[in-house]
Amino acid sequence: MMSIMAPDSPSPPFEITETDDGKLTIMLSGPLNIKTASPILNALTAALKNKSLTAVTINLKHVSRVDDYGALVLYQIKNDVLPPDTDFHLLNPPDVLQTMLDQMAAGHSDSPGQPDATLSSKFILQTGEATIDTLKSIKEFIDFIGAIVLSVMRFLKNPKSLRTNDIIGYMKTTGVDGLPVVAMISFLIGLIMAFMSSIQLKQFGANIYVASLVALSMVSELGPIMTAIIVSGRSGSAYAAEISTMKISEEIDALVTMGFDPVLFLAIPRMIAAIIVIPLLTMFANLFAIFGGLVIGITMLDLSASSYINQTFNSLKLFELCWGLSKSFVFAIIISGVGCLRGFQARGGASAVGQAATSAVVTSIFLIVLFDSIFAVIRSYWN
Repeated sequence: MMSIMAPDSPSPPFEITETDDGKLTIMLSGPLNIKTASPILNALTAALKNKSLTAVTINLKHVSRVDDYGALVLYQIKNDVLPPDTDFHLLNPPDVLQTMLDQMAAGHSDSPGQPDATLSSKFILQTGEATIDTLKSIKEFIDFIGAIVLSVMRFLKNPKSLRTNDIIGYMKTTGVDGLPVVAMISFLIGLIMAFMSSIQLKQFGANIYVASLVALSMVSELGPIMTAIIVSGRSGSAYAAEISTMKISEEIDALVTMGFDPVLFLAIPRMIAAIIVIPLLTMFANLFAIFGGLVIGITMLDLSASSYINQTFNSLKLFELCWGLSKSFVFAIIISGVGCLRGFQARGGASAVGQAATSAVVTSIFLIVLFDSIFAVIRSYWN
C-alpha cells in the first residue's frame, strides 16, 4: 500500500492500493469540490499514468462533500485517464453524485444507438423557447403597429415632421429602378399565357379570346401578386437590410437620443413611397403583359393589333381594374411594413442583416399569398 498527498494544495489525501493482478483501489477522504478538484485530478493522473490496470475502484466512504466539479474529476478519470477496457467501480457514492454522473454520461454520449436520457427535457426546452420567441414577435408586431399609428397622428398634426425628400428617394429606388424588372417579367408572363392558351383555343376557332384571358387574369390576379412578389424580393429586403444595419450599428439609438422618432424618420417614408409606387408598377405590369399577349396574337394567331386591343377593352371592366389596384395597395402595406419591422427586430452582429432581409422576403410572400386568398374568398361572396 502506498499513500499519496498532493503537495502544497488544499486537496484531500488519498490512498492507492494495488494488487499484483492489476486491480487498484483509491480511497478518497475530505471534500471533493471546486477547491480540491484540480489538484487531486492532476495527482491521480500522474499516479495512474502508464499503469497496466484491469480494474479500478474508488471508495468514497470518507468523502465529506461532493459538488459537480468533484463529479467531473471522477468522470475524467474513468473516460480520459484510464484505458477504455478498464473496469471502473465506485464504492459508497452519494445519491447526488450518481445523479450528476448519469447526467454527464447522457450529455457526452456519442453512440447513435443509445437513447438520449434528456431528449424529452430538450424537446420541452426547445418548445418553450420557440413559444417565448413567438410571443415576443407578436408583442413587437403590436408595438410596431402602435408606433406607426402614433407616428401618423404626429405627422398629421405637424406635416413638416415628415421628410418629403426621403419619400421621393424611396419612390425612385422602389418604383423607377424596379420598373425594368417588373416590365420584363410581366411581358414574359403575358407571352407565355397567350402561347399556352392559344394551343387550346385555336382548336375551336376562338383565337380572339386569348386577349380576354390574358387581360382578365393579369389585371385581377397575376399582375398585382407578381408585382408584389418582385418588389418584396427587391425592395422589401432592402428596407429590412438598411434598417437592421442601422439597428446593429446603434444609429437608431442615436436617433432616439437626439429626440427623433425612428418610426416616423425611417418607416413612414418607406411605407408611403411603397403605397404610391406599387399600384403604379402593377398598372405597368398589366400593360406589358397585355403587350406580350399581343405579340403572340399577331405573330401566331393571325390577329390584327386593333382586334386584339378591342377585345381586351371589351373584356375588361372598371371593377376588374379597381379590384387589382386594391390588392396592390394592401400588398404595398404588407411589403413595406414587414420590411421595416424585420429591420427594427434585428439583433446581434452582421449576420442579423442577412437574417432580417431573408425573413422579410419570406414573411412578405407568405402574407401576400394569404391575403390574395382572402381577396378570392371575398370576391366569391361578393358575386
